[in-house]
Amino acid sequence: MLRLRAFRPTSDKIVKIHLHPTHPWMVTADASDRVSVWDWEHRQIIYELKAGGVDERRLVGAKLEKLAEGESDSKGKPTEAIRGGGVKQVAFFDDDVRYWQLWKNRAAAAEAPSAINQNSSAFGTQVTSTRGRHFVVICCENKAIFLDLVTMRGRDVPKQELDNRSLLCMEFLTRSAGSEGPLVAFGHSDGVIRVLSMITWKMVRRYTGGHKGSISCLMTFVASSGESFLVSGASDGLIVVWSADLIHDSRELVPKLSYKAHDGGVISIELSRVMGSAPQLITIGADKTLAIWDTITFKEVRRIKPVAKLACHSVASWCHPRAPNLDILTCVRDSHIWAIEHPTYSAVTRPLCELSSLVPPQDLAQTKKLRVYCMVAHPLQPHLVATGTNIGIILSEFDPRALPSVTPLPTPAGGKEHSAVYIVERELKLLNFQLSNKESNSAAGSEGMVVKQSKKHISTPAPHDAYSVLSVSSSGKYVAVVWPDIPSFVIYKSTDYSVVDSGTGKLFAWDTCRDRYALVETALLPRMPPPSKGGSSKKAREAAAAQAAAAAAAASAAAGATVQVRILLDDGTSHVLQRSIEGRNEPVIGLHGGALLGVAYRTSRRISPTAATAISTIQSMPSGFGATGRSSFDDPFGNRSSAGTEAAPQNFQLYSWETYQPVSGLLAQPEWTAWDQTVEYCAFAYQQHIVIASLRPQFRYLGDVAIPFATGGVWHRRQLFVATPTTIECVFVDAGVAPIDIETKKRKEEMKLREAQSRAVSQHGELALITVEAPQMTNSERISLRPPMLQVVRLASFQQGPSIPPFITLPKQSRVDDHETEERRAGGEVAVAGGGVNVAVTRFPQEQRRPIGPLSVVGIRDGYLWLIDRYMCAHALSLISHPGIRCRCLAAFGDPVSAVKWASRLGREHHDDLAQFMLGMGYATEALHLPGISKRLEFDLAMQSNDLKRALECLLTMSNSREIANDISASGPNSSLSDILTLTFSPPPTVAKQENMADAVQGVVKFVKEFFDLIDAADATGQGEIAKEVLRRLAAAAAVKGALHGERLRGLALRLANHGELTRLSGLVNNLITAGHGREAAFAAAVLGDNPLMEKAWQDTGMLAEAVLHAHAHGRPTLRNLVMQWNKTLQSEMEHAPAVKTDAASAFLASLEDPKLTSLADTVKKPPIEILPPGMASINALPITIKRTTGVLLTPGPNLNSNAPIGELKMNANAPQISGVVPPDQDKKEKEKEKPLMLEGPKEETDKTEEGVKTEETVKTDGTVKTDEAVKTEETVKTEETEKKEMGKESEEPVKEAEQADEGENVVKKDENGESSGNKEKNEGEKVGEEMENKPTEEIPASS
Repeated sequence: MLRLRAFRPTSDKIVKIHLHPTHPWMVTADASDRVSVWDWEHRQIIYELKAGGVDERRLVGAKLEKLAEGESDSKGKPTEAIRGGGVKQVAFFDDDVRYWQLWKNRAAAAEAPSAINQNSSAFGTQVTSTRGRHFVVICCENKAIFLDLVTMRGRDVPKQELDNRSLLCMEFLTRSAGSEGPLVAFGHSDGVIRVLSMITWKMVRRYTGGHKGSISCLMTFVASSGESFLVSGASDGLIVVWSADLIHDSRELVPKLSYKAHDGGVISIELSRVMGSAPQLITIGADKTLAIWDTITFKEVRRIKPVAKLACHSVASWCHPRAPNLDILTCVRDSHIWAIEHPTYSAVTRPLCELSSLVPPQDLAQTKKLRVYCMVAHPLQPHLVATGTNIGIILSEFDPRALPSVTPLPTPAGGKEHSAVYIVERELKLLNFQLSNKESNSAAGSEGMVVKQSKKHISTPAPHDAYSVLSVSSSGKYVAVVWPDIPSFVIYKSTDYSVVDSGTGKLFAWDTCRDRYALVETALLPRMPPPSKGGSSKKAREAAAAQAAAAAAAASAAAGATVQVRILLDDGTSHVLQRSIEGRNEPVIGLHGGALLGVAYRTSRRISPTAATAISTIQSMPSGFGATGRSSFDDPFGNRSSAGTEAAPQNFQLYSWETYQPVSGLLAQPEWTAWDQTVEYCAFAYQQHIVIASLRPQFRYLGDVAIPFATGGVWHRRQLFVATPTTIECVFVDAGVAPIDIETKKRKEEMKLREAQSRAVSQHGELALITVEAPQMTNSERISLRPPMLQVVRLASFQQGPSIPPFITLPKQSRVDDHETEERRAGGEVAVAGGGVNVAVTRFPQEQRRPIGPLSVVGIRDGYLWLIDRYMCAHALSLISHPGIRCRCLAAFGDPVSAVKWASRLGREHHDDLAQFMLGMGYATEALHLPGISKRLEFDLAMQSNDLKRALECLLTMSNSREIANDISASGPNSSLSDILTLTFSPPPTVAKQENMADAVQGVVKFVKEFFDLIDAADATGQGEIAKEVLRRLAAAAAVKGALHGERLRGLALRLANHGELTRLSGLVNNLITAGHGREAAFAAAVLGDNPLMEKAWQDTGMLAEAVLHAHAHGRPTLRNLVMQWNKTLQSEMEHAPAVKTDAASAFLASLEDPKLTSLADTVKKPPIEILPPGMASINALPITIKRTTGVLLTPGPNLNSNAPIGELKMNANAPQISGVVPPDQDKKEKEKEKPLMLEGPKEETDKTEEGVKTEETVKTDGTVKTDEAVKTEETVKTEETEKKEMGKESEEPVKEAEQADEGENVVKKDENGESSGNKEKNEGEKVGEEMENKPTEEIPASS
């Protein structure tokens, strides 16, 4: 029944062992007196020392500490040099150990019907703290060693401080005087108990006169009367009871009671908590017996011999919900852990576990039998049992996910008393619980609350006494009890507990929406009678064979069992809805209910022991226990097991309760699941994490939280309360807003509109659809997406919380007799009315104390989280004592107004965190009312709640940019931050004003993203005034050189154009050009629609390629100039030779050398680079010569259109030639005879040079652009003047002046109309010739 949790092999046998209650620490001592502290969770050794002899490491460390403190070497022998002798006992001691020792004693005493109420006094007792230190105390024969695990410093107390008597055992006392501090009692060899103070390290009192032999064991307990006692056992066989209330100064204490317990001496004493009765004492002795004693009368209750012929050396009180009939564990020197049944059952001893089966085979020697020498159960986690053996330390685990056999019932509306049903000893009982009226105020913490509870017997008996799982239907009318070990189930009616349905089966699941359930019926395994002692071996073999055959038949029947679905009708009868759910052929090994039915199948793949344990048991869940999932999110539902274990198999199928058809693919089977009461959220628990999913409008994976080893949970609106073996966690969940939510909302609105129209048509006919169109109103609602939120808050744990005061009281000022007095309140919170308010200084409350053992989570009742432990006692954890957790619970429940109200009790430094939580929950508007939020968070909240005016105010405050537009406009559009600081105003500004302007610009730059978001939100909601206010400041900041860059500038330009701010946009373009941002400037110019400005932006910033492509695409007249400038730039880049380092002498000698030519090709000048846009003729084309033939006219061919402008005529090598045109490949003689006719265009006036010489641009045949430096003749000048006059008369537009090209060249620009208008009346031949003369930059394609 046990499984291995941790194992540490050792070379020697372990004889002493002790577990820390809250930390995963274990201290052990072996037979060689070597003590080690082991972290069993992380498999690490924290500390080791040789306690029996002299530990040289501690001795050297003690000497170094004395030298560091300035102490000289003492003449005496240091205590670390004293040999310790044999180790008799090891134990931990700190605040957690003291607290839980006192808690367990008082909880056991409170079970008695006549006991006084111990709940409040147990937690209110003031005990001296160890101040955060964790001691390991080692009791040796010659000294006691106190080792602090925090500082690794020790204190040795030799036996000379304790009357020079050998130390044999020890026990820590829970009560002491304030000046004495923590006390520890030592049992000595002379029968005297001596008490040592851990503050003065001196003996403070003695217990004498009780024993005549050496004391072997000590223990403290609290009686039902509230008095504390110290019990001692000695080698004389006596049990002596002493008073442990050390509130008086008596130095010698005498025993209160003494009686004979065992022959041969007492070995160990243990306290046992009995449900509904006073605590009992369990003793084991050398006479091989175990005795149980009543703590009221101190009479023997019973005496047994656990194991014949073997004496017990360890005993532990044990109460586990998986084994309700077992209450004592013991060990003898064999390989078993023995369990003793409760006397109500049979009071027999049976082996609980064979430890040899848990140890890895490689660690178990073949020639060495395993023997147990010590055993201890975990004080707070009863499923953990540690044993010390001859091969090492074995930490075993016993079904940690088993929950108490209890289920809560729904509380009637307006009722203050809550109830739950549980089973104990074949009896159904009703547990009623509520908070006491005097402790139900909001200021009471969980440790000071008093729970009033009562138990009522139900007349209907339970048919079995085995482990049971209880669950309740969704309506609360029916209670189901399943005994998985029998297997059997019974369904009771919750009003009179009459049986509604029953049968055989161990798999059961409720539907969370209706009173129906699913089950798997199995055949009962026949119980064979045990063979008689005198029977023959033949009969024994026959009985064994019959039992094996019956087991095989039962296994075959279980493999063929199917899932049935039944429903409970209103009259209390059950009806079968579906006899079999046809899904898969594998055997069913688990059922999980809920809104969907989950079925787990057995797979052939080997799975880990953890998954096998989870599959074999059913977890009890309030309102049914269920599971769901979806196939598209297989990864989130995978089991994240640790290294060395295999992933969980995909063996979980979901079915619909209505159609009984699968609704998803195969998933990993969860260990337990929980569904929200409104069927909006669900949780899937795995070994290392919990997956949270949303169900509406469709199934959606929200995330997972790292809560390992969770045992159960319950939903309360958007809060999931989870119990683990060591903590209680609260998970706040919100699905957020996803695109599917917005689509579903729109679809629902459309469906409602269609339904309303259909109803109107059915009532009033088609005339009801007649509508009158009204002016469309701008929809100011902006639905923004919100990611899911998962926040985990730890409510309770075992560990001692830090000593931080949870509340600080604000002073209240009042006037009394005209004098101001300051009043401070202490205690809990007070109402907010006319005075000081107690304000919490911590974000969350201190972690409350988790009750011991496995817990069943009941749910939220009246602001408290209720839990029920394995002793069927109700516990309440407060959710309203601290405003940090109270505000979150109110917001998650759906009451954000109350959450904001209670936030006044929370320190303002925590308001930002609370506002972020409320924002995640979807309450951005309400979070704006929190008084302590920061401006940055206020802006985010205002944006989420569409309060753009408040968002603008926050942004102006954060960026300090309220007056930036006016200040920058006075400084000019192209100022820099340094210019702003040196501006001259009229009147002159102060230094502070200049600094504020610079800060404003920097503030706008810092929050430019937020400014853009605000503009977009204003545009989406139709609030143009807010957008213009933001744009005004952004444009003013962008006017400063270097303020904005890249995408920000482009985004600003686009938004300025969108809002019609063209004036600011034009100023922005000039600033961009000056700052060198050509792309951004061109983008802004394109928005303005100004092509020349766009080209200027590219040209001035060196982006000539973009300018050329733009001019070519739009037919710009500046194309030729841009192409030439671009090619020259490329040519200069190519001709630039890389710099080579050389000295002056080498450079001079190199200049004297003649240039070396390797070939004649080197003498040819390389043509320059020419890159042209697609379709553009070459700038450096060959010259075209035309024969002067008289009487021959150029007739237009197929490639020559007489009506087309000459600028569109191109040279085409493949086209037929025009008659009279000389092809370029004629011989040189013919070229020399014929004088080439140069194509010239209309000349334009250019700026005269200093010499007054004009240049002429011609097109050469080698493709290069050159100038003729010869002076033009007078005839040429007259001809040009005549042509200009004729063109000026007939043309409406004057000819534009061309820009002067680089190196003094005058580039003649072509008229934008592409052709001259002065030659319209000429004939076709003369018109073509004149146009060819007026166009020197164009080429005439040849045609035949």
